[in-house]
Amino acid sequence: MKQTLRTPEPSGAPLDKSKEEHFAHVLELVAERRQEFEEKRHVPRDAIAEFKKAGIYRAATPRRFGGEPLPPAEFLRLIERISAVDASAGWVASFGSSLIYLAALPLDAQAELYADGPDVTFAGGLFPVQPAEPVVGGHRVSGRWKFASGCKGADILGVGIKAGDDRAGRPRTALLRPERVEIVENWDVVGMRGTGSHDLVVDGVVVPDEWTFVRGGEPTVDEPLFRYPAIPYAAQVLAVVGLGTARAALDQVITEGGRASYTGGPVAADRATYRISAGVAEAQLRSVRAFFYDITEEVWDTVERGDEATPHQASLLRLASAHVAKTSFEVVRSAYQLAGIRAITDASPMQRYLRDASVVPQHAFLQEGMYDAAGAVLMGTQPFPGYL
Repeated sequence: MKQTLRTPEPSGAPLDKSKEEHFAHVLELVAERRQEFEEKRHVPRDAIAEFKKAGIYRAATPRRFGGEPLPPAEFLRLIERISAVDASAGWVASFGSSLIYLAALPLDAQAELYADGPDVTFAGGLFPVQPAEPVVGGHRVSGRWKFASGCKGADILGVGIKAGDDRAGRPRTALLRPERVEIVENWDVVGMRGTGSHDLVVDGVVVPDEWTFVRGGEPTVDEPLFRYPAIPYAAQVLAVVGLGTARAALDQVITEGGRASYTGGPVAADRATYRISAGVAEAQLRSVRAFFYDITEEVWDTVERGDEATPHQASLLRLASAHVAKTSFEVVRSAYQLAGIRAITDASPMQRYLRDASVVPQHAFLQEGMYDAAGAVLMGTQPFPGYL
């Protein structure tokens, strides 16, 4: 039986016709090449170029530098739709949001960064944070960093360094051109194989001060998107990959409900246990998705009218993200079990959905410790450093 996927429907303000056509092409490309991404362990540059044409990598470029910044909910829905086709492609595309970090650079540095156009791909391996030697006007950077998702398709790379004091305990990031960084291809993992989250190695490169910034630091650009909480947004763009993956997995078992059993027993859709499990999973997924987008829209309304997001709002963004990651994995796991013996074959997409969805809640931004921090904010006590 041919696989049928229902990608999440676009909602909110639509893309213009040209962008929607480019985006539809991106979805087709991802569907055709997802096995290639998995085998190569990264999304190649020619595919990234198609993402750029669809506006994904200018969605967080400041308007003053030619960008077309998208409200967070609109961007998140795009990533959700890509992730329903392939989670690794969605994860790599999600870093189109990461230019909000770079808005903390001096304006002259940003002007240089976007000199060739607004479609800039940024990838970073920030941890473990490494000491940097102070030199006149900058820092000499050396070390090795892990989990640089999308690094093989990036135009600019970032690494975490210990330099200066940030009262919130946030790391400073040094930016380097790819030719000054060695990529050690060691991404050997169970899921999200196509993200190319390899190690980065730098050996004694001097990075000027103006090409460093504090992640989540004060932006030098005054536009609404850069008033949206940066660290919570970084958690959201990863969590939404789980939403797309869960939608695809659940649609798969709904589609397969009418298939005859290998044993000759009743078709799955005629079994109460199958129907109940599918119904519960559908309710779980739609509920957590509604919370996720509801708080996103609330915070965007706040910053768009010129107000600052409150710590309570920023914490709810992080709580919604962690809950999406956890619940999405639970939905995929339920779908995998419903799929039965067919799910274990390489020909079935279910085993990939399970592997990919298992990775999302493992990310440091999305682990269950976020519930503790969110509870602390709700109770009026102090969450762990760096949470907000």
